[in-house]
Amino acid sequence: MLKNGCALLVLVLLLSAVTAPAHAQTHVRLNSALPKINCDDRGTQFCADRESHKSYEGYYIGHDEPALIFYSNMKGSGNSGVYLLTLPKDPPTVPTQDGSGGTWNFQLHPAFWAGMAICDSQSFPEFTTECEPDSDKNIFDSPNPNNPHFIGKHTGTAFMEMQFYPPGWFGSPQLVDPVNYFAALNIDSLNVNGATGELNNVACLEAIGEEPVNFAVITKNGIPILPPNPLGANFGNNNLDLTNVLEMAPGDQILLILHDTPSGFEVIVQDLTSGESGFMVASASNGFGQVLFQPASKTCNVAPYDFHPMYATSNEHTRVPWTPHSFNTAFSDEIGHFEFCNDANVTFPFTCTAVGVQDGTSVDADDTLCFGPWDPFFPGPPFQQIGGCTNAELDFDGSPYGHNWPGTFANPATDQRVHAEPITFAGPLFFGPPGLKNYQRVAFETDMADIEAINGTCDTITGAGCVLPAPGM
Repeated sequence: MLKNGCALLVLVLLLSAVTAPAHAQTHVRLNSALPKINCDDRGTQFCADRESHKSYEGYYIGHDEPALIFYSNMKGSGNSGVYLLTLPKDPPTVPTQDGSGGTWNFQLHPAFWAGMAICDSQSFPEFTTECEPDSDKNIFDSPNPNNPHFIGKHTGTAFMEMQFYPPGWFGSPQLVDPVNYFAALNIDSLNVNGATGELNNVACLEAIGEEPVNFAVITKNGIPILPPNPLGANFGNNNLDLTNVLEMAPGDQILLILHDTPSGFEVIVQDLTSGESGFMVASASNGFGQVLFQPASKTCNVAPYDFHPMYATSNEHTRVPWTPHSFNTAFSDEIGHFEFCNDANVTFPFTCTAVGVQDGTSVDADDTLCFGPWDPFFPGPPFQQIGGCTNAELDFDGSPYGHNWPGTFANPATDQRVHAEPITFAGPLFFGPPGLKNYQRVAFETDMADIEAINGTCDTITGAGCVLPAPGM
């Protein structure tokens, strides 16, 4: 982390002075099916992990999110952030179906992201429909039901993930780009009553599950390409113009700015290498909305909503009460979402039908959301096409759990030839009076215990049998 805000500003000015090379022409393509994100059925790699790790139907949907969490008692630390991020490059050796080639970023992480707690008065725990944004009045973390700050009385909370997607056949549920990075603003909520466990109405559960997601790809003019709200209701601004999507080349240096505005939470992405930039405001005028918690309703309803940060500070008492992590200001590497598959069914849940090299002699129960090497929609790295499964890894035999990370080979030249570069960033800093400030403390946190629990090896209440690395890693 940098010693002071001035260092970051000087570095940004120096980087901005570098001649900006021209990017390749737009490669981003639209998924013709235009699926909405349903965290209970698919695309769980794009959803904030919940404490329950289960869908309302009882299926496991958890995933691995090792994270850094940043703390400061100064105002501004909970509702702003400034990161200087270098997008990691892939190695020169392309992946091959037998696993003998290189390991690219999309095999290690479908996304990495900066996060922040956000107000959503219709989200868990459904105790109140009021949320005063940018305020530590929202801190409720006592385990005592008789305490006025009992966590069950917490105001409704969403979690923002500002996600970056590496090149390859992954990409978002709506877009794919085999050459460049692109990014999206995700705001995840949870429609569950914390006191009773009551869920939202059947129409909502069938359409979007328990965890509605506002999703907006970062564009150059700040206009969403599709309605961001979970139901896709067409209110506010949107314009289906793929040339407006901000694409960023591997190796580019990115200045990421997170802050609140009167209209809603804003993310600004400045590519200091190319000179291009994009932004997005989580506002009703841009089509963002909250799914209404109406358990007795026959229909699922969404209302236009301006999303704002929940807290003023980021400390050990600020959190999202429905996630396994104690998230407020955080940075996470989303891992555990790729293993090889040689062939797959073409209908949901897209199970693997021909075992990949990492599974041995038979496919596993977690081999779902799979695509074969022949799949024309997911073209893989340029000039190379591989098949694999993208659901959560429960037995830790996929690419992220092998010696496939940068630095795992003793010989640096060999390592760089087959392994992707690491994610590197400076900061974060935050806007605290009178200027940019450093966070005072940092925590390393993992939700691995919850993933171990599904295999029966870990008691998340007592800690018995919980180990890192997990069995099988």
